[in-house]
Amino acid sequence: MNSNYHGNSQTTTRESWDEEIVVMKKVVSDYASEDGQIIFEYDIPRLGKRIDVVLLLRGIVFCLEFKTGESERFESEVDQVLDYALDLKNFHKFSQDRIIVPIFIAPNYSDRFGNVRMSVYDDRVVNPIIIRNTGISDAITEVLSMFPDESPVDPNWIISPYAPTPTIIEAARALYENHSVENITRHEADKVYTDRTIDYILNVIQHSKLNKQKSICFVTGVPGAGKTLVGLDVAIRQTYQGKDKAVKDEGAVYLSGNGPLVAVLTEALAQDNYKKCRERKEDKKLSDSRREVSKSIQMIHRYRDNMLAKIKNPVENGILEIDPAKAVKMEESGYGEVEHVALFDEAQRSWTHKRLADYLKRGGTYGNKLRVPNFPFSEAAFLIWALDQREDWATIICLVGGGQEINTGEAGISEWIKALNEHFQHWKVHISPHLTDAEYAEGKVDELLKDNSNVVYSEDLHLKVSLRSFRAEKLSAFVHSLLCFDGNASCLYHDIQDKYPIVLTRDMAKARQWLHKKVRGSERTGVLVTKESARYKPLSIHILPSGDENAVHWFLEDKTDTRSSNYLEDAATEIQVQGLELDYTCVLWDADMRYDNGKWRYYRFNGKNGWNEQTGRSESQQELLKYMLNAYRVLLTRARAGMVICVPYGNPNKNANGFWEDGTRLPEFYDGTYNYLKSIGIDEI
Repeated sequence: MNSNYHGNSQTTTRESWDEEIVVMKKVVSDYASEDGQIIFEYDIPRLGKRIDVVLLLRGIVFCLEFKTGESERFESEVDQVLDYALDLKNFHKFSQDRIIVPIFIAPNYSDRFGNVRMSVYDDRVVNPIIIRNTGISDAITEVLSMFPDESPVDPNWIISPYAPTPTIIEAARALYENHSVENITRHEADKVYTDRTIDYILNVIQHSKLNKQKSICFVTGVPGAGKTLVGLDVAIRQTYQGKDKAVKDEGAVYLSGNGPLVAVLTEALAQDNYKKCRERKEDKKLSDSRREVSKSIQMIHRYRDNMLAKIKNPVENGILEIDPAKAVKMEESGYGEVEHVALFDEAQRSWTHKRLADYLKRGGTYGNKLRVPNFPFSEAAFLIWALDQREDWATIICLVGGGQEINTGEAGISEWIKALNEHFQHWKVHISPHLTDAEYAEGKVDELLKDNSNVVYSEDLHLKVSLRSFRAEKLSAFVHSLLCFDGNASCLYHDIQDKYPIVLTRDMAKARQWLHKKVRGSERTGVLVTKESARYKPLSIHILPSGDENAVHWFLEDKTDTRSSNYLEDAATEIQVQGLELDYTCVLWDADMRYDNGKWRYYRFNGKNGWNEQTGRSESQQELLKYMLNAYRVLLTRARAGMVICVPYGNPNKNANGFWEDGTRLPEFYDGTYNYLKSIGIDEI
């Protein structure tokens, strides 16, 4: 029968299909008189996989995965078939109210078939059943007897709407493989927002090209709304459109100052590309795949430094100029003209003039160790200047996160607007109306742009629905309310709690236990802390060491690897996790930010003197307070499916002389925060 398959497949694959068909004929022969469907090789687009067999019988959805090979270790394969079941449950419309039964068939499985066990959840997904070929009929019979009263499965199940919510890593893989955003966003309503934004950006690019103009777009969105997804889509689509049309230098580049994000995405795509090449018997090294991916995704600082290597140095009279000899040398090294289109993710994190000038004064650039004294621009201004060097046209897309500046020296979005006003008034400016909200440039965007005649506002540049938290579209509103005390946190919490569990504890052991019970299949969990937190070691938590390689292991390795986030030993900070996500998280709330009588108080830790309060009296302290608040905003919006917040007890013990055993972890440092979160109504475990 599989001779009718027109795609490419190996002989061993066709043999496996023949065997599966023979096995399933015997299984369904007992139900020949009943209505049912059997589907072979059913696509799961979000995971880029196919289920070996789906059996729809008496209102129940059976997912069957056949093991090939002789290995007796198949934990990852069992996780895979469970992933299939969860994917159908969460994103496949005609499966959402069904009993779903994942079955893994292993030829060498030695145990006899036991009882069918439901999972500890109430989502009607059965725990994976592991059996040999001869046990399939027994397993199906027992499941049918356990659930005798199920209504029939929709006869159109095979063409059911399928609306997945990918992680950013899954989305990037799908985009890079298919060069299209199709089929990787969640609901049709949500696709309207992302597609509308992408279409607007592509129209600006096309208009800029036809009219030889320079344009810049500012895209805003709630946390998890898909800003990075939009940026990757435009960059990859524009690059491959250019290649298809054989137009030189027609590509685009996705840029981010977020080292962990770039490293994780690059490695995930490179490994995926390398694996597919191996499957196709192509001679390709992993290093080749990494180099190929890095053409479309780059660190913004490395991109900046390649341009710096072309300028005349020293800078005279505050004017930057290209040195023709350096430009030729850079082109020969593979760094020619800049792309027509550059997409800057988290544009609010670009460096201030002072930070960049001090950095270049020391000669601390990534690649060339250049010393550039008296540098005249902020990073935003310099990046606009770089694309402005094109004599034909250029477009910049700034993807902006509201309230997410988290590092000293980050200029915020106002620096981009000041640069446009002062140096690049000929650029056309397209802005989301929400850029005028308080969390962007302190709400001063209107004032900054009042004298700029080249500004166009469009709602199409705002993404208002969270794609990250597919179970809680109101999560970002809840987090904002919790942090800003606007009085709505309690109502919002009760609105989302049924679909998106948020719980509170003071015991890290309970937090770990809750996370371990929640994750299934290859879902990821992890502990998050702010970079200002300090007293986590007594809770058996360590900070994930800096360095992009550590972030790659933390986000990509599976649960059998001690470097993985799933081990719940190394906690990532807001710097390492921004732009990425996990399925379930523990936010470990330290004494760096404490609730006290309706406001937050902020502290930094000194090993000798303990916690020192930051009062905000100086400008630098005010900036720090903003960063600390935003750090918790980032941590509280990283989970896709649910989170536990752990506010420790502290150490209440005193020694024989009546002194505190640990004066850096007094209960009073934590009690206010715990009581505030509890007053909102957050369930305690």
